[in-house]
Amino acid sequence: MNKLARKHDVFQAIADPNRRKMVRLLADEERSITGIVQHFSISRTAVNKHLNILTDAGVILAHKSGREVRYRLLPESLYEIQKWVSFYERYWDEQLLALKDYVENDEKKKED
Repeated sequence: MNKLARKHDVFQAIADPNRRKMVRLLADEERSITGIVQHFSISRTAVNKHLNILTDAGVILAHKSGREVRYRLLPESLYEIQKWVSFYERYWDEQLLALKDYVENDEKKKED
């Protein structure tokens, strides 16, 4: 399915905590729905709906293996998120440097 025809983008796909957990599970290994369901306290139907959203967004790939469908992460799909987050790292770095300066200056004041 091409990017324009997708119902969900990668940001929508990972917006839900259950789907983020599924992405984490699939980062380690390919799994069947049974192998995924056992990690959640939601129904198999709910897990399947989440997997469909992740598949539709291109975050995971579903493929038939015999009688079961297996799912695996498509890590390159997360590049868009990494690129977006990396833009804001400079602000985090600035904040951490400011905190470091504040703490160091506060310690110097206490010593004086």
